[in-house]
Amino acid sequence: MTDNGNPAPGFMRNPHKRITITPHAKKIIVKADGIEIAATKAAKLLRETGCRDVLYIPFTDINFAGLEPTQTRTHCPYKGDASYWRLTGAGEPGSDIMWAYETPYDEAQEIKEHGAFYAELVDIEEH
Repeated sequence: MTDNGNPAPGFMRNPHKRITITPHAKKIIVKADGIEIAATKAAKLLRETGCRDVLYIPFTDINFAGLEPTQTRTHCPYKGDASYWRLTGAGEPGSDIMWAYETPYDEAQEIKEHGAFYAELVDIEEH
């Protein structure tokens, strides 16, 4: 954890909440409509009390040529403000499939410059 002087307000209100971020041992491949959009051996596994586990993939291992940012923004009192991306291509714009905390709170600095995908909207393979 890096201390940038930007502590998460959620932990101040709920000190029993736990978030752990650890390296993931397996290679991860993310596909959408059969097309590979990310592949990495450097994923991070985020475990958060009361939430499902989420894999975060380094931006350097994501093919952003197939993604476009959307206007969607959300806020997490433990991780910070999230930005979202959807698939590019022909037809109607699709749903947001990836999110990232580009300027996370101090406690979540390990997922900075990492994106997470909605498991129900993409295929995530572990090798």
